[in-house]
Amino acid sequence: MSRTLFFLGLVASSVLSAAEITVVDEIIAKVNGEIVTRNDYAKGLKQLEEGLRQQGLSGPRLEAAIKDNEKQILRERIDNLLLLSKGKDLNINVDSEVNKQLADIQRQAKIADPEKFQQFVREQTGQSYEDYKSDMKTQILTNRVIRQEVAGKINFKREEQMKYYEDHKSEFQREDRVFLREIMVAHDGKDTAAAEKKAKDLTARGKKGEKFDEMAANNSDSPSAQQGGDIGSYEKGKLRSDIENAVWNQPKGFVTDPINVGNGFLILKVEDHQKAGLAEFEEIQGEITNKLFQPRFQPELRKYLTQLRMEAFLEIKPGFEDSGAAPGKNTAWVDPAEIKPQTVTKEEVAAQTRHKRIPLIKVPIPGTTTQSTGTSASR
Repeated sequence: MSRTLFFLGLVASSVLSAAEITVVDEIIAKVNGEIVTRNDYAKGLKQLEEGLRQQGLSGPRLEAAIKDNEKQILRERIDNLLLLSKGKDLNINVDSEVNKQLADIQRQAKIADPEKFQQFVREQTGQSYEDYKSDMKTQILTNRVIRQEVAGKINFKREEQMKYYEDHKSEFQREDRVFLREIMVAHDGKDTAAAEKKAKDLTARGKKGEKFDEMAANNSDSPSAQQGGDIGSYEKGKLRSDIENAVWNQPKGFVTDPINVGNGFLILKVEDHQKAGLAEFEEIQGEITNKLFQPRFQPELRKYLTQLRMEAFLEIKPGFEDSGAAPGKNTAWVDPAEIKPQTVTKEEVAAQTRHKRIPLIKVPIPGTTTQSTGTSASR
């Protein structure tokens, strides 16, 4: 093959390769060394639409809601990357918490085999196990940063809480109700004795002070196990008579004996018993704190995220908008292909060389000595 034919073959091959190149994804924002891609944006848009559909929206109402909320997608992606970056700066490690949550989910699913559990996650979430774990880690880490850097720094004086109590007493009028947790030991009607024995053992452990929520999470056959057995509160007359009689007049922390409910044995713990009338301030001080906290939290969080934006390296591609942008922050997109390298002409180099004085450096020759011009104490 001649050199000409070989060269033409290379050119043809290059043109063909260029024609086959397709853009897999496109970067639309850069955040402290991390990126947001068009696929990330599309994923957020899909999640937004699914959430709005779950709220019952469809047709023109759905389209209008998507349009109103779409501008928050990039903001939330940038928020998360800024919080993740801050978490790394603060050396926050959440690996143990992630592993614990995954172990809890695996235990509740009653799947011992790790590979089968990973398959279960894929079927339930539509994600790979690795992506699901990564998303969980992101959520736990960003929440930790928010608690540490924002929520943990919002405090209220007792005087402020007391004033809210005095101004909103109508909010704290209570009905007589009992708050409960449960452990359900189910049976299929065949192995009743074993189920009853297990229930009695759990009851004994609960009465000795073992953490009831953990026992429920690890042993209960009820869906409430996922909430540590919490089944909420009940007013008088709303419970089955035998259950109400077992718990109604009991003090906080009381654990019942196993109650046969037909398909299993039920164990209940009295978490609290709220008496009718105006609640005492100390009784609902935590509730007041929550009521004061919510209006203050979102502005403080937004203020914190704005500060992170001011400190961050942040570039956003034209056509996309960060609705949480920090005022005055330059986020202009810089295309590396358009950056012109600095050049110096031969004449400029020559001119610099002519004017630059190079000091004379004496280099000693091995095996010889240099003569010092200074004084010495040796002879």
